Amino acid sequence: MKRAARLNATWIALLASLTMAGGQTAAPAPDAPPSPALPANPTPALAAPSATSIRSPTMDIINSAKVTDTRGSDGVSPAIVRAEVMLDRVHASPGVIDGRDGENFVHALEIYEEAKGLKVTKGLDDKVWSSLLAESGGPVLIEYVLTDQDVEGPFFPNLPKDYGELAKLKAMGYRNPSQKIGAMFHMGEDLLATLNPGVDLSKAGTKILVAEVKRQPIHGTLKTIVVDKKKSQVLGYDREGHVLVVYPATIGSRELPSPSGTYKVKGVAYNPIYYYDPDKNFVQGDNNDKLRLPPGPNNPVGSVYIALTRPTYGLHGTPDPSKIDKNASHGCVRMTNWDANELAHLVKRGIVVTFKS
Repeated sequence: MKRAARLNATWIALLASLTMAGGQTAAPAPDAPPSPALPANPTPALAAPSATSIRSPTMDIINSAKVTDTRGSDGVSPAIVRAEVMLDRVHASPGVIDGRDGENFVHALEIYEEAKGLKVTKGLDDKVWSSLLAESGGPVLIEYVLTDQDVEGPFFPNLPKDYGELAKLKAMGYRNPSQKIGAMFHMGEDLLATLNPGVDLSKAGTKILVAEVKRQPIHGTLKTIVVDKKKSQVLGYDREGHVLVVYPATIGSRELPSPSGTYKVKGVAYNPIYYYDPDKNFVQGDNNDKLRLPPGPNNPVGSVYIALTRPTYGLHGTPDPSKIDKNASHGCVRMTNWDANELAHLVKRGIVVTFKS
């Protein structure tokens, strides 16, 4: 078997879709469809509930949840849904909002507590709850009306796993409206289905319940990035050392670890093409030839790639946000597409990135 190696920037179409910090912008990927990458502000404008709409009991329960309301139907905790949305809005991202007490939620909560000078409790308590309400209060679930743009494809319900088959496609768009809407509102597809039982998400004009994840403005300029391998997080700091943003991440693996040391941001590729080279990267299945995988949110590096000065390494999105910090990567740093997209709009060429063990 050919040797495995790290995913690297050589299979990212930097020449086709690279936006360099400092303003230099290259042409879009040739022959590619319109970019399915997330926009600079990935949260869409929200339609106001109609005056005659009937409020959902589920929406009322979650929007009024108390810190002690940790048990709910289908394993979804009203308090955790509320806390996850509030954390997301203040840039302490829990990753996928799913209403479950997982490590990504706990680590986001810990960073928030540390930043606010609160005792780190590894869970919700009255003090952190009060702080979140004061900083990010307001409804966490809202009614949203699906638009034509939300439900239009093309969708790719049967995306193959084999790279050879993927290379035959013109794009790697969303599998279905559920995946697209989940990404729009930073939600897991299971939670989306739980909040909207039996609802047809493919029909424009349909009213659904979604997380209100419009993030607050970031006050400060990103100066440095720390990739924390132990906590599986990416943290962005300002000049004074204050945390501006934090995101959960999958950071390498035991077989193909991420590097140690300090590097710099080289550039950003939006809607990148993935170039597979078995002689330089890993061998996938029976694919022994170089392949060009098309862009899209289900591309192996998701909707955006942040290249580093260390060859073969970068920070990027993922086609499967629900698996962030639950599986391994090939040396690079994976985040949800919406988190990677936000970070990409904050970085500039030359920003220092430190890998911390």
